[in-house]
Amino acid sequence: MVQGGLVQGTTVPGAKVWVDGRKVRVSPQGMFLVGFGRDASQRVKLAITYPNGKKEHRVLSIKKRKYKIQRINGLPPRKVNPHKRDLARIQEDARLAKAARMLDAPRTDFEDGFIWPVMGKITGVYGSQRILNGEPRRPHFGVDIAEAIGTPVKAPAGGVITLAHPNMFFSGATLILDHGHGLSSTFLHLNKILVKKGDRIAQGDFIAELGKSGRATGPHLDWRMNLFTQRIDPQLLVSPMSAN
Repeated sequence: MVQGGLVQGTTVPGAKVWVDGRKVRVSPQGMFLVGFGRDASQRVKLAITYPNGKKEHRVLSIKKRKYKIQRINGLPPRKVNPHKRDLARIQEDARLAKAARMLDAPRTDFEDGFIWPVMGKITGVYGSQRILNGEPRRPHFGVDIAEAIGTPVKAPAGGVITLAHPNMFFSGATLILDHGHGLSSTFLHLNKILVKKGDRIAQGDFIAELGKSGRATGPHLDWRMNLFTQRIDPQLLVSPMSAN
């Protein structure tokens, strides 16, 4: 249990679960997910009501992390300081992405675990503070994997495509894959999208080509994960790159 982490819990089938006062989905088998964002509190409250009416409360202790600082130069100035005419497009991109990540489907595609969507050099990590063209910006919420343009991108787990956008302002060609229970993967800066919204995907299916669209200085895949609004560190869910 660490900032950026994801925990899969199991309780009695039919039980109800709340995390910090928010009710979470419990599968018919009693499975549920708890996610901890980049700056999550070190104490998270878990409440359970069992089918017989009995209640249980627990406090989860979340380990605090230290994050790197990453400086990136050479970005187009407009991608760091957008023009006023870009703002409506940026806001619409954010709205579409948020809506795609809010699906609360009963599927449990995450149950089979995760694989790397592409193999390559890791050039950016979750949580790092970004300094873009010398200006402080929001932290990075994914893992960057550098490889050649056109490298196939695989689905890290099964799910359903909830967003397939050809050209967002910051993230370029963007894909979101929902794994169930509000857990989703986002793939940014793609060269080509090979699937469409609504497609049912299996783990390992080729879904896109790696690229450098949007705000990028070179070809790479930015893989992000969300549990609804909580930003999850994808690297915590896969084996080390060197082990693959």
